[in-house]
Amino acid sequence: MSRPREHQVEITPEVLLKAYACGIFPMAESADDPGLYWIEPERRGVIPLADFMVSRRLARTVRSDRFEIRIDHDFEAVIDGCSAPAEGRAKTWINPRIRKLYCDLYARGFCHSVEAWADGALAGGLYGVRLGRAFFGESMFHRERDASKVALVHLVARLRRGGFTLLDTQFVTDHLRSFGAMEVSRRQYHQMLTQALTGDANFYCWPPGEAITGADCLQSISQTS
Repeated sequence: MSRPREHQVEITPEVLLKAYACGIFPMAESADDPGLYWIEPERRGVIPLADFMVSRRLARTVRSDRFEIRIDHDFEAVIDGCSAPAEGRAKTWINPRIRKLYCDLYARGFCHSVEAWADGALAGGLYGVRLGRAFFGESMFHRERDASKVALVHLVARLRRGGFTLLDTQFVTDHLRSFGAMEVSRRQYHQMLTQALTGDANFYCWPPGEAITGADCLQSISQTS
């Protein structure tokens, strides 16, 4: 994995978008470390949208509409949730500079959140960067069981319906592997990225305020591209 430290180059939202288009992304050592460094993994994690897998148990949860899914409703609350310590995660890499950069991207329309709400409270969600027909997943969190998983299912349904071709997960974990995540070589990833950056996709194929049922979500995923 390549980890060149940032030196004197100021990282702006514009620089960040150019970095994503080149296949690299920033991280920090910890939430307390103000420094940033660029990462370009030798093996890149992706979820093939056409082969996304949903377990029967999770499908029942999605179909039950236990969570209300909102899009770009409270982006800052989502990034706060992703940066907060949680069970099995005492520290995160989201420092104040990372937070500001992605909030700036959100303000410019290049960053989005998928949020799972229950009883008027944010139960979990995820956020990521959109560029062309690519969506770069950054982080996810949950406060209630399955909240982030349901958000991911709704994200994939939206990406499929909106004409996206690449869902980048950066790395592969056992959790993501259960959805069909896989590793590809750097060369393969760049080929996929180049294709995804050509053409447009519509993240708002369902308008942000439109209520999407779990049944509609699963139907979108099951449809053959």
